[in-house]
Amino acid sequence: MGVKGRGRGPRALFADLRADLLALGPDPLPRMAGPRPLGRLPHVLVVLYAVTLGLAGRGYPDYPAFQGLALVHAVVLVVAMFRPLMAWWASLAVTVAGSWPTGSAAVADLPYRWAPSARLPGPVTPDVGRVAAEWLPLVWSWTAPAVGLQAGVLFLVALRMRPRVAVETLTITILVGTSCVLLINVPDSLGDAPAGVPVLVIATMMGAALRGRRVARSRLIEQEVITAEERARRAVLETRSRIARELHDVVAHHMSVISIQAQVAPHLVENPPGELTDNLAGIRQNAVEALTELRRILGVLRSEDAHADGSRDSPQPALDRLDELVANVRGAGLTVTAETTGEPRPLSPGVELSAFRIVQEALSNVLRHAPGADARVELRYLPAALVIRVANTAPDRPVPPPGGPGHGLLGMRERTAMLGGELATGPAPDGGFEVTAVLPVAPAPPVAFGEDVA
Repeated sequence: MGVKGRGRGPRALFADLRADLLALGPDPLPRMAGPRPLGRLPHVLVVLYAVTLGLAGRGYPDYPAFQGLALVHAVVLVVAMFRPLMAWWASLAVTVAGSWPTGSAAVADLPYRWAPSARLPGPVTPDVGRVAAEWLPLVWSWTAPAVGLQAGVLFLVALRMRPRVAVETLTITILVGTSCVLLINVPDSLGDAPAGVPVLVIATMMGAALRGRRVARSRLIEQEVITAEERARRAVLETRSRIARELHDVVAHHMSVISIQAQVAPHLVENPPGELTDNLAGIRQNAVEALTELRRILGVLRSEDAHADGSRDSPQPALDRLDELVANVRGAGLTVTAETTGEPRPLSPGVELSAFRIVQEALSNVLRHAPGADARVELRYLPAALVIRVANTAPDRPVPPPGGPGHGLLGMRERTAMLGGELATGPAPDGGFEVTAVLPVAPAPPVAFGEDVA
């Protein structure tokens, strides 16, 4: 890297400088963060600052040119809010134009001219001092209003552009101003040049500091957004992994049953044909291979914690354990009522497991986020769907702040989507909360004629 830096000649540096200072595209001053009425406050302050210093040119009534230069410089400062580099070039031109000595309009009425270095003859009376002061030529560029306007332009450049560009514009401004003082101005018209340079440096440093703070804040916000997206993505993956771990046993059980039935089927038929035996052997072989691959792929989703606490080998819950779940929640202090409508029937293990987990997570959310509320669990068996509804009343005491982002609703949504169902969540009219899930199930077997239909 050092060799590359040493190899850069003046031509490359000049090219970089030209690229930095000729980027004249728009770069508007952004709105201020916060309440909407205060969004344009920075723009209003810049305009007021420009108008105040622009009108300060009237403080030099004997120098009419100052009034025009002040107004032009004020307009340049306003333009700097939208095109900072273009305004800086215009401000630099005003600085050069204002560096020419400007004599007082009262000089034309004097019967003689004082030489710049001449000593005043006789005692310096108030009238003689006034005449001398009126005669001395002044330069606009180093008056207090001009320095303030130039500092405002450099401040906006440093606020909107990179620090390197801010240093370049400040350096060129000081060099041009110093050259004008040394080559154009007469010795008696140096004015406030020595005091103006620190003002320009301070304005540039303040703009660069505010820019650095804004850039750091924007990067922090971007990082927070990325972190939130990554956290949400991780939550989805964790939820899907947990669902996959739970369904692994269900799928593995079915594949094992297929393999065993294919192995036993030839022994249930006396003298089975060879084609049947070969087909059943192929079915068993495919089932064994599929079961092996399934365990190999989904086995990695089992966490070490689940293996350590013994949950790996524990059977997955189903709706037949719903009463046990409700009893446990009641023991935690929550008033729960459960109701089942329709004709209960065995469902597929995946649907039973998902339904149980949805009710479990919904009741856990009531315990965490609705202290003192009453909950109601409803299961409705339809011919082609299972409808789950868990609702709670409004909490009767303040809700404690959450300890962190929860993933309960995310898990319900993932389980419902996995089965091709629908999930609806939201506040209830009475101030509580309601969760409704519709899980597709296999149609119920037809009821024989003469049987009672519940």
